[in-house]
Amino acid sequence: MRNETKRLKREQRRKFIQKRRSEWKEGPAVERLDNPSKPERARKLGYKSKQGVVVARTRVRRGGRKKERPKKGRRPKRMGVNKITPAKNKRLIAEERTGRKFPNLEVLNSYKIGKDGKYHYYEVILVDPNHPAVQNDPGLSWITNSSQKNRVNRGLTSAGKSTRGLKNKGKGSEKNRPS
Repeated sequence: MRNETKRLKREQRRKFIQKRRSEWKEGPAVERLDNPSKPERARKLGYKSKQGVVVARTRVRRGGRKKERPKKGRRPKRMGVNKITPAKNKRLIAEERTGRKFPNLEVLNSYKIGKDGKYHYYEVILVDPNHPAVQNDPGLSWITNSSQKNRVNRGLTSAGKSTRGLKNKGKGSEKNRPS
C-alpha cells in the first residue's frame, strides 16, 4: 500500500514537472522558489522548511560550449569549434550561477529536476549564514563558519567535489588529494 502511494506521488510529480517545463524555458535562468518540487530529495540533501533556507531553480544549456567559427582561413581541424567542453559538470555550473545571483547566501547542495531538448534544470538549496534561525540550528550552524564562505567557487559542494575527483577512492586516485 505504502509503495503504491509513493509510486503514484512520484508519477504525479513527474507529470507536473513535464507540464511546467515550457514555463521554465520562458522564465528567467535563475529563479527563487517558495517550495522545492522534490521535497524528499531536498530534505535528504539538507533542506529544511524554515527561514534562512531558500531553494532556487536554475537552467543550464545542454551540450558542449558554443564557439564562434573563425573568420580567417585554417584547416577544419584547427578551427576550434567542435568538442570544446568545460571541465566542470553542469550541476556545478548551475550552483555557481545561482551563487552569483544570491551573493549573501551560501550554496548547500543541488539536484536535477529535469531536462528538455535545450536545457538541464536544477534546484539549488541555499542557506543564509547570517540568519538567527540558521545560527541556532545545530544541523545547519556549521555553514556559518568563516571556512565555509564562498564554498561553491572553491569546489566544496557535492558537485564540486566530484569535479575535483574527490569521490573516487582507491587505486588510481592517489594524486587527487589535495586538489
